[in-house]
Amino acid sequence: MTRFLRENAALVAVAIAGIALLIGLPLVLDLYTLLQVTLYVIYAILALSLAFIWGYGGILCFGHSVFFGLGAYGYAVSVINMGDSTLPFLIAIALPAVLAAALGYFMFYARISDVYVGVITLTVTLIFYNVVNSTAGPQYHIGEALLGGFNGMPNVPSLNIPFQPDNTLEPAGMFVLCMALLLIVYFGLHILLRTRFGRVLVAVRENEQRVEFLGYDSRLHKLIAFSIGGAIAGLAGCLFTAWGNFVSPTAFSVVQSAQIIIWLMVGGAGTLLGPVIGAVAISWLTVQIGTQQTVNANVVLGGILLVFVLLVPKGVAPMVTERLVPWFVSLRRPAASPRNVAGESKA
Repeated sequence: MTRFLRENAALVAVAIAGIALLIGLPLVLDLYTLLQVTLYVIYAILALSLAFIWGYGGILCFGHSVFFGLGAYGYAVSVINMGDSTLPFLIAIALPAVLAAALGYFMFYARISDVYVGVITLTVTLIFYNVVNSTAGPQYHIGEALLGGFNGMPNVPSLNIPFQPDNTLEPAGMFVLCMALLLIVYFGLHILLRTRFGRVLVAVRENEQRVEFLGYDSRLHKLIAFSIGGAIAGLAGCLFTAWGNFVSPTAFSVVQSAQIIIWLMVGGAGTLLGPVIGAVAISWLTVQIGTQQTVNANVVLGGILLVFVLLVPKGVAPMVTERLVPWFVSLRRPAASPRNVAGESKA
């Protein structure tokens, strides 16, 4: 047990901090702040979805918001038609996963290079954005759900207790659910990356050709990872729609995709904790900038991205773990006395 705690000290610390926040924040925060923190948690789940496929799978996805938007609209349309959110919750996860699997199959098995994968995903996002944005008339509906075009879909029912449509989640319950799902996704991805599949996936990122020489199907590993990332993004989209009771075509926008990339660049694309920190920090900063009219938020975000790309290319989390922590430990380590040094040299 002691050895396990020593080898997994960082994960244990994250688990303790996460559980403490899950229990404590609803007790100390006011309603408005709790709603904002819930949104940050949802964005952290979205950041993890791209961190997994890009940071560990090496799949450059410029249009990741297509899975987020599809999950958001999938939940909105299905919950309006069904009333109960139990099945729509699963639909919102399954639809992006199926799209990612179909898209990934044609990209990876066709041996399309990373740059073109990014261009294709960005193109798919633009297609969805323009199509959904053009559905403003009353004739554009799926069942009882009006798509609304650029006006979006208001009055989307919130999540409810499974199979109890009249028992919807209050803001505190929504926060607890989102925080619990964030911890499940975070530790679930950690466990997955420690399996043989995860180790092969990281090896594919480093050298795909050598992995295939060893007998592994790199295309299948990338396809599975891409589908998992799409499913997690769809989960975030579902939670986002249920949180705000509203969804619009901006969920598919290029700006949304760019924000996810900024979160990873700031926090560190090669980690799982870094994107969570980046998503929360940048989302909080965006809200603070939005309270004034002097500086445009997009200009500030663009400047932050340039600074981190030029000065901190690996992100905050790798810089802390690889540089600041060893430097701090070296400062606290007692220096050897001259007598000990002399004795060691004689020995």
